[in-house]
Amino acid sequence: MNEAIEQSPPFLLELAARQIKADWVQPSPLPPARLLEVANPLDWGIAGELAQNQGWRWAAGWAEDEGKVLSVSVCLESQGVYLVLRTRVDGGRPSLPSHAPYFVSADRPERHMRDLFGIEFTGHTDPRRWTRHQAWGEHCAPLRKAFPAAGAPLPQTPPDRDYPFLKAQGQGVYEIPVGPVHAGIIEPGHFRFQAVGETVLHLEERLGYVHKGIEKIAEGRTAEGLARLAGRVSGDTTVGHAFAACLAMERAAGLEAPARAAFVRGILAERERVANHLWDMAAICNDVAFTFAYYQFGRLRELWLRDNQAWFGHRLLMDRIVPGGVSVDVSEAAVSGMRASIRFLRQELGELITIIDANSSLEDRLVAAGHLNAEYAQSLGALGFVGRASGQDFDVRRAAPYPPYDRVAVKVPVETQGDIASRFWLRYKETRAALSLLERLLDALPPGGISLPWQNPEPGAEGLGLVEGWRGEILAFVRFGGEGRVSRYYPRDPSIVNWPALEKLALGNIVPDFPVCNKSVNGSYSGNDL
Repeated sequence: MNEAIEQSPPFLLELAARQIKADWVQPSPLPPARLLEVANPLDWGIAGELAQNQGWRWAAGWAEDEGKVLSVSVCLESQGVYLVLRTRVDGGRPSLPSHAPYFVSADRPERHMRDLFGIEFTGHTDPRRWTRHQAWGEHCAPLRKAFPAAGAPLPQTPPDRDYPFLKAQGQGVYEIPVGPVHAGIIEPGHFRFQAVGETVLHLEERLGYVHKGIEKIAEGRTAEGLARLAGRVSGDTTVGHAFAACLAMERAAGLEAPARAAFVRGILAERERVANHLWDMAAICNDVAFTFAYYQFGRLRELWLRDNQAWFGHRLLMDRIVPGGVSVDVSEAAVSGMRASIRFLRQELGELITIIDANSSLEDRLVAAGHLNAEYAQSLGALGFVGRASGQDFDVRRAAPYPPYDRVAVKVPVETQGDIASRFWLRYKETRAALSLLERLLDALPPGGISLPWQNPEPGAEGLGLVEGWRGEILAFVRFGGEGRVSRYYPRDPSIVNWPALEKLALGNIVPDFPVCNKSVNGSYSGNDL
């Protein structure tokens, strides 16, 4: 056993004990994560088993086309420490042991890699298509470099009518198909219920209807072009995804944004958090017909968005975060106005929440409904308010702080009841915490520039960005090719992890409660359907 292994954490020690060759890449090209390369792809499943045994969380997985071989990477997290495992498989007949038997969160990402790269994950229990639906033939691999972005589209894509949903049988059991097209303006997603009377026995999701080809059309973009694309992965999280992508690109280029730019980024991120939590609280109340609260929360969100437009030039703060910094500063007038708006919102929320807390009909609909216990939340790796409402005390800003959160204290509210009421109250508490954090960021806002000139990374340079978006942990992986052009971009929205939680928390509820169960999770269809 060499000195590097002797000084390594238990994960590598256990691999060495099993005579599995795995080596650190030094220095790590993916800070804050360490990169560990597993030499033999046949040992990949053992690495996954060890990760589960040692309590790691399976955060994300992605593949890259390297020509004759494909590389597969998995990001793990434990107590704020990130580890990336990587191995390589033959590009002709790629096969790799699955991590899905050990991690629920590996299920759909592995199916995504299988659909778009053609990698077979042996031991995976679900052979059904996930991402491709019927748009490509059985043997296409759309994310291989040789596959054109436009593909060879059919005049009309066949309907995905034959997806083999689980069938339940028994006296009184019936099936309810919902979607993919819904009555409202939400994006398409199919939900298949098995129920007895009004009680949900089983729920299965079918997503992917708004697949946009984000990963494919990222190839060949400049850093600025990728930042713009990242801000459109999920339109309600434009700050979070652009933030993560820019961090990844800056780390690949060896750049660090100026201190003032980092603080402005933090201000933008917290403003995005507040706006979305206000709208979610409004929507939860609307789904149980408490329209007074819907109107009031909506009014407060609208005022907040108008302030965004006035101070930053965009209601949703799109394209404000750029490689090397930000495209807009915070003026003295904006600082003063923001302080006043924070005081106003805090007072309004205090009055509104008193009314909500006294509303017994709202309590009847939210308390004990849509329950997700702590064990399920942990096994799923549930993120953000979904995880924290079920006792999962994790927030990237505190666990693995990045600028500006390495300079300010971050309060992370946690609930333990795990029901819709907990997810509602957690949003309220996170909103209050974000308002206080905004004040601290404004107090500590340093002088100086807001951007650095971009410098193209070396070909092959890679970077990892990890930020706490308003839904939870966002991950962005970026690799550059020649001439500063992007070779690979993989964004992992927290919704990819949290959508399976909805299938669990809906069980045992009545069918009419599904809309509010769904809204309490509020997974992004767009963020899932890359």
